[in-house]
Amino acid sequence: MERTSEVSGLYRLSIAERRKILRDWADLTDAELAAYDFPPGIDPGIFDRMIENVVGSYAYPLGIATNFRINQKDYLIPMAIEEPSVVAAASNAAKVARAEGGFTAQTTPPIMIGQVQILDVADPAAGRLRILAARDALLETANAQDPMLVKFGGGARDLEVRMIPSPRGTMLVVHLLVDARDAAGMNAVNTMCEALAPDLGRLAGGRSLLRIISNLAVYRLARASATFRAHLLATDSMTGPDVVEAILDAYTLAAVDPFRCATHNKGIMNGISAVVAATGNDFRAIESGAHTYAAFQAKNGAVVKPLTTYEKDRNGNLVGSIEVPLAVGLIGGATAVHPTARANVKLLGVKGAAELAQIVASVGLAQNFAALRALATEGIQRGHMELHARNIAATAGARPDEIDRVVARLVSEHRIRIDRAKEILDELRASGSR
Repeated sequence: MERTSEVSGLYRLSIAERRKILRDWADLTDAELAAYDFPPGIDPGIFDRMIENVVGSYAYPLGIATNFRINQKDYLIPMAIEEPSVVAAASNAAKVARAEGGFTAQTTPPIMIGQVQILDVADPAAGRLRILAARDALLETANAQDPMLVKFGGGARDLEVRMIPSPRGTMLVVHLLVDARDAAGMNAVNTMCEALAPDLGRLAGGRSLLRIISNLAVYRLARASATFRAHLLATDSMTGPDVVEAILDAYTLAAVDPFRCATHNKGIMNGISAVVAATGNDFRAIESGAHTYAAFQAKNGAVVKPLTTYEKDRNGNLVGSIEVPLAVGLIGGATAVHPTARANVKLLGVKGAAELAQIVASVGLAQNFAALRALATEGIQRGHMELHARNIAATAGARPDEIDRVVARLVSEHRIRIDRAKEILDELRASGSR
């Protein structure tokens, strides 16, 4: 009988019953099925209520970045990521920054943008003015949707109306600006937009369609900066000032070439996304907003710009800075219900979403500095591949007591491949080496 993925009512089954379906579908062994098990301390019911058709959990390594001092306060920072060297690189960068007091960070108010699209408007310029004339009443309607947010000092603050030409005619797009306080704001903003959509369509003389938050949070920015002393950057083959110049040259390529800029910004997100994920926030939304902001800010014919900037101060030290939209929250979503996210928030000791955003931005800057420093000196592969070699050794079947010896051989030969790891493992076992 041919298998079918048309499984009716999977959501009504228990987790155990769903797992049985997977076992039968893929002929999973007991060991393979056990890989879906929930970690200790996690109530399966929590996950079963978070998303649909839950069968287990997928664990990422959770590491702790050290040495961070941000706005004169020390932090141990949880990072959830599968890529080797990221946590170590961020920690090392933070250690260099500590010599000059660490990172200085700040945020703008937590203003989120909700969008309502209005189509088929005969007189879009006049329609825009009709909407703006009704501003106060519209904001009152929006705030009535979330009195708790208003009670805590947030709520709808203003309206913007844009006229956007398109192949399907000029459309009006209304931006509802909402102070989300310590929440990321998705649910509150979406609810407000849906409530306003009928009135906005009527006022414009058209029909409303999309009603949803924008992840391009241009009014909710986090900024961080740090000074890295030149003499602390010296290597065996390069002086500190030489390293500063090399990092500036490497940064300049990202500033003028989109192919390099994509990888430059990806390295920033290695740090940012790891902290965002560890705290239960929406790392896809943050990544989308950051990369779009990099394009949004591009000037002089460029299609994208680096999210960081590097300069040299009057003493010859390297000064790095970052500006990025960061709509992170501490209220609602996975941050409020996921036990690991809650523990990580407690570990950070943050008092509000603004402080969390400042931490995230600082980690993004640290990660980027570490990557540029490696690229400008020894190359990115040395540290990265030494850690990667451990994964290769484990994948090849090395036991814990064998991994270090396999890794040492792989690194010394500069052949960090799984076929070579298996050969080395066979040699060690054949020789009886322990």
